[in-house]
Amino acid sequence: MLPLLREQWVNPSASYAAARGVRRALERARQQLASLIGADPQELIFTSGGTEAINTVHESVRALWPELPGLIIGATEHAAVLESAERWKQSGGWVKVAPVDGGGRVNLAALEALLEQGKVALVSIMWANNETGVTAPMEQIVALAHSAGAQVHTDAVQMVGKVPINVAEVGVDYLSLSGHKMHATKGVGALFVSRRMRFRPLIIGGGQESGMRSGTENVAGIVGLGVAAELMGKALTDGVGQRVTTLRDDFEDKIRKVLPEVQVNGDLAWRLGTTSSLTFPGLEAAGLLILLDRAGVCCSAGSACHTAALHPSPVLDAMGCDRQQAASTLRFSFSCYTTEDEVKQAVATVLAVVEKMRGLCR
Repeated sequence: MLPLLREQWVNPSASYAAARGVRRALERARQQLASLIGADPQELIFTSGGTEAINTVHESVRALWPELPGLIIGATEHAAVLESAERWKQSGGWVKVAPVDGGGRVNLAALEALLEQGKVALVSIMWANNETGVTAPMEQIVALAHSAGAQVHTDAVQMVGKVPINVAEVGVDYLSLSGHKMHATKGVGALFVSRRMRFRPLIIGGGQESGMRSGTENVAGIVGLGVAAELMGKALTDGVGQRVTTLRDDFEDKIRKVLPEVQVNGDLAWRLGTTSSLTFPGLEAAGLLILLDRAGVCCSAGSACHTAALHPSPVLDAMGCDRQQAASTLRFSFSCYTTEDEVKQAVATVLAVVEKMRGLCR
């Protein structure tokens, strides 16, 4: 990224020679990202992140298909989808929520029952949950939605770069992603729009991104995203996903060996290896967070996207957990850079902090 910040800082839309090199760097990043998700480069629009991409899709579909008032979302969606759905209702449409089972997976029979033929414009369901790592049966969701005449958007912020995906094979119409979830910088992301779909841009006034998203591109961030996509693609080919899953499982097994009452949240057969949601019965997550932070372990209670606010998780609520369970739950994250030594240290720290908390509660 540094050459784009230091020397090649010109506007990629300019006509002079220096700009053409910057434009080539931007388009190479588009190709790198497209290769990671199995898309055509021209189906990708660079954005500021997943939240902008999600808002863009919802607004576009609502504007272009006003005769179809329905939006269906999952019960465990990120706030970006939940709040965008509220705006959908404010525009005169209606929203229905597809429930999940106790493991956090979308109930396909319930989803099918909600899909009123010729009335639903969009089904917007996340591919992998940000709190539990539980993945959705996306191919089945796409098949059900398309059979009812609805389009499909998936929030794949947690999915891209973690496991191999191919948008052409799965058949989603729209996909949103964020760079910082795959080791690029914060403030850059992308939206996949299938060439089959009509599209109306959210941000206008310059014509960048082939008229799909105006505003001078964050070229350095985009180039970083492209490199990250290429590196993560190679890592997945080398089996890094299984290594991360092994580390996560080792972390959970060692904690539960000492603390068998600790509950692992989410469908154990259908979740990413990068996420561990653990409930510590009888202990407050707020207190655990403070002590773990002081000891050098970074984790969170629920989503990390709520400006550091602590509140019961709607994700766990949708999965059937009560308020007390949700208030005792922490989320730990793992990546391809996590080491065995870090996992051992984290386990020891968590066990020590739990013992300390119990002592304080006696």
